[in-house]
Amino acid sequence: MMRRCVSKLARRRRSDGVVDTMKVGFQYLANISSSTSDRQRCSNMYATSCATNPDILSRETSSSEMLVDSFGRFHNYLRISLTERCNLRCQYCMPAEGVELTPNSELLSHDEIIRIANIFVTSGVDKIRLTGGEPTIRKDIEDICLHLSSLNGLKTLAMTTNGIVLSKKLPKLKECGLNALNISLDTLVPAKFEFMTRRKGHSKVMESIDAAVKLGYNPVKVNCVIMRGMNDDEICNFVELTRHKPINVRFIEFMPFDGNVWNVKKLVPYAEMLDKVRQNYKGVERLQDHPTNTAKNFRIDGHVGTISFITSMTEHFCAGCNRLRLLADGNFKVSLREPIRAGVDDAGLKEIIGAAVKRKKAKHAGMFDIAKTANRPMIHIGG
Repeated sequence: MMRRCVSKLARRRRSDGVVDTMKVGFQYLANISSSTSDRQRCSNMYATSCATNPDILSRETSSSEMLVDSFGRFHNYLRISLTERCNLRCQYCMPAEGVELTPNSELLSHDEIIRIANIFVTSGVDKIRLTGGEPTIRKDIEDICLHLSSLNGLKTLAMTTNGIVLSKKLPKLKECGLNALNISLDTLVPAKFEFMTRRKGHSKVMESIDAAVKLGYNPVKVNCVIMRGMNDDEICNFVELTRHKPINVRFIEFMPFDGNVWNVKKLVPYAEMLDKVRQNYKGVERLQDHPTNTAKNFRIDGHVGTISFITSMTEHFCAGCNRLRLLADGNFKVSLREPIRAGVDDAGLKEIIGAAVKRKKAKHAGMFDIAKTANRPMIHIGG
């Protein structure tokens, strides 16, 4: 029924003889719906496409509609993966044998990224984070930052990076509007860094952290995934980074991704990490968190910086989630790349985006269920 409905819409022409690009989008939806055996998927994804007469279907989706999911959560934060490629091979991110990368022709181009981002920003998104793979290895990264930072209404342009080549590029990136930064670092021991990432480069990451501090980024956020038996003995060493510098160390619970051989025994719960900090430091005080914060934030007496805990596994923060994720291949629960290349206009893309946002679940699966679920490697999903 879904396929017949949208196919009929796609064949219908306007009175001036021009094929409506919205209907090209409907045809695209029909094509993907026929590739699966699921009446349920079609009804959940695009029920609105058939429920309303196309002649009176609103082509302008307001921000309150497009960015609000079925649970009433407004999403003003978009994460954009710029590439699947990376210059490290972190064990929790990528299987030892590597992953099959999407052909370049199937990745979003510079212009497609800017166009999609503009749709989100004009609809109410005010924060964009660039991720990867490793975003700094994309050759047009400075130009992408320059164009994104120029979007009217965007307040924060952030990046999550492994820091390997960041120190050389950061001055220019800051000039181009990059105003927030997360640097991933899971160990302060060079030999362990090489083991965990299967590459050299620890000193380069430390140089990038120092460069970010000197350029005035405040705070410089350092993401640290804690794994039992690997780096849980370094928690207090990471806390020391915050003593004299405006660094926010973010301790992240180890999550399962395809190929990282997740085991509950490797998980160090937030409560255990915090207890270790409290045993070694006095004056550990919880800060007031924004309702949409993913982190539980703390300050320590005498420290310039702060520490945080990302409790994805033991205490999820889904109720206040305001984040959406666009993958490097244009996937946004449904592909945006294909309708763009089929000629769908911005109004049509808003309809597709709005339908995808409505499909967002209330929360991710429980700790043990998510470990059993087949999912993409982190290198594909984006940090």
